[in-house]
Amino acid sequence: MSSTAEQKPSILIVDDDEVYRNRLARAFVDRGYDVHIAHDYETAFLIASSDSPEFAVVDLKMPGKSGLELVKALREIDPATKTLILTGYGSIATAIDAVRLGATYYLSKPADADDIVGAFARGEAPPLDPPPPDSGDYRAPSLARAEWEHINRVLSDAGGNISEAARRLGIHRRSLQRKLQKYPPSK
Repeated sequence: MSSTAEQKPSILIVDDDEVYRNRLARAFVDRGYDVHIAHDYETAFLIASSDSPEFAVVDLKMPGKSGLELVKALREIDPATKTLILTGYGSIATAIDAVRLGATYYLSKPADADDIVGAFARGEAPPLDPPPPDSGDYRAPSLARAEWEHINRVLSDAGGNISEAARRLGIHRRSLQRKLQKYPPSK
């Protein structure tokens, strides 16, 4: 084995979506990573137990045990592994859980290799100083904007099927259609 092969950073990509997983794997190979892939908790656990990766990208929702359980297991195998959670269901609660369990960062799907590399870099950056109390720099998104983003995420998860998305959201199909006809709120 050459010395350059030994210096490649290793990454474990865990996602049950085969197309997405393979696309990410190719992108990381192109960036010089030693890539391992898994489609579920058990496979990822076996890979990490035999050869602990430096980085892990873990989907939150998988068949069987969740990505949060895998984050915890990876931390127990090797606390030095930097783990990032990917999800189509971004929420503050799961982001906090992921970080508490040892994830370095948390990204919403779709995320590409550049997004992931950038997130790992941000996860390693020193903490930011809080803004002065009266600076007004941070603006929380409006309730209308948060609702619009959630509706579109659920619609995407339902494969664009409005009836299914309405069922998942617990609203009438026509109400959902009216909401979708509006432009996204600017803030």
